[in-house]
Amino acid sequence: MRFSTPHIIFCSLFACTLIGCFGSPSTPTTPPASSTTTPSTPLPIRPTTLFLSNEEIADGWIQLFDGESLFGWHPQNDVNWAASPQSNSITADSGPIGLLLTDVRFQDFELRCDAKVDPAGNSGIFIRCSENPMDPATDCYEINLAANHPQGYTTGSIVEKLASDKSFPLEDWLHFHITAIGPNIKVKVNDQLVIDWTEDSPTPLRNGYIGLQKRVGAVEFKNIALKPISHQSLFDGSSLDKWRLVDDPKGTFDLTTDKTIHAKGGPAFLESQDTFGNFLLQAAAKTNAPDLNSGIFFRAITGTSQAPSNGYELQIHNGITNNDPLTPANAGTGAIFRRTTARRVTSKDGEWTYLTLIADGLHFVAWVNGYPVTDWTDERPLDDNPRQGARLKPGHLSLQGHDPTTDVEFKNITISDYDN
Repeated sequence: MRFSTPHIIFCSLFACTLIGCFGSPSTPTTPPASSTTTPSTPLPIRPTTLFLSNEEIADGWIQLFDGESLFGWHPQNDVNWAASPQSNSITADSGPIGLLLTDVRFQDFELRCDAKVDPAGNSGIFIRCSENPMDPATDCYEINLAANHPQGYTTGSIVEKLASDKSFPLEDWLHFHITAIGPNIKVKVNDQLVIDWTEDSPTPLRNGYIGLQKRVGAVEFKNIALKPISHQSLFDGSSLDKWRLVDDPKGTFDLTTDKTIHAKGGPAFLESQDTFGNFLLQAAAKTNAPDLNSGIFFRAITGTSQAPSNGYELQIHNGITNNDPLTPANAGTGAIFRRTTARRVTSKDGEWTYLTLIADGLHFVAWVNGYPVTDWTDERPLDDNPRQGARLKPGHLSLQGHDPTTDVEFKNITISDYDN
């Protein structure tokens, strides 16, 4: 199937008190050329702290912790949370009871995390958490980390919900694997199934922040990764029924025998039929020549021939300056174009790049090949047009054919709609 144009194609236990314990322009421009100056020791494209395998990245896994900073997290209070590059872990050992929370919410997922607490200590991993949880019975689900507990909520238990009948020594690291799908939560500790529980409530918690707790004793977390699940597919490899071509394109969008969408030439935009407000989007893209420019627009106004792409843009451009992936040549893949610069380019032309984007209110977070590159809040005044101000209203997704040089493929486009 082809969407084209007749034009020439140019080609843990809470405190028992009420304290929280817890875009490209409409007329495309030529991207700047990358510098060819070679440093004495070029930096690797793949960060050394990226612990996910290529297979896990292709399967949708993302790192919530980059191994060396607290990028993407915020503390609830004055706990001395710190990132330790030496051990690739997050640590805390003093301050009040409190949480370190992700900057955005997650809905259905698998979560992996290694945790270690003092043998006499108490900590926990929180999921579907409110911004300031006060009660583990109503404001979150707390997977506990404790050898002893007055109500029996030992390691792996869901506090105030279901106690575990297993015990685990706290002298060494424990590996948690938590699956949350709708009202069902499963908890494995060291590969043993500890909890399989379904919330019997008409209003189970459906999404929220992930939190790490410091309660009693020193605590340490590492290898924190998440795989979003329960998406709907926006492209199944065989049909473009969920998309439409914006009027007056100068390029084409073809289905390939490899079940990809091939954008060739431009400017041109392929727009989703549906609109989305708060969501988690995953997609794969491949640029088939050096320094190509493309993007995925979101919360976009319905495109017209005069205004085809008035939306936020998740940038796709793998160019780097001076062979340094810490210096993107054109904002960098994973940036919100014209608003942010990716903190690192982790992708290469000619290879599949795996993108994850969360739009949560006016907060936008992006991962490229499993690595967190963007965490930005739009603080501009509200406006229907994201080019002119902050847009909260749902809008279309739009794949971009940037200019006559465009040669880009897309596949595996899925979305979890937080508003439904």
